[in-house]
Amino acid sequence: MQTLQQSYRGLSLLFELNWDRLLYLGTIAFALMLGAYLGSL
Repeated sequence: MQTLQQSYRGLSLLFELNWDRLLYLGTIAFALMLGAYLGSL
């Protein structure tokens, strides 16, 4: 149980540190898909 709690805390910290990068990549992917859609019209 203790190992599970420690790994969950580590995963939570990793997610908090990389949240802005995930948001940045998601925004770029969305912009590229929107550009491709508008370009195909």
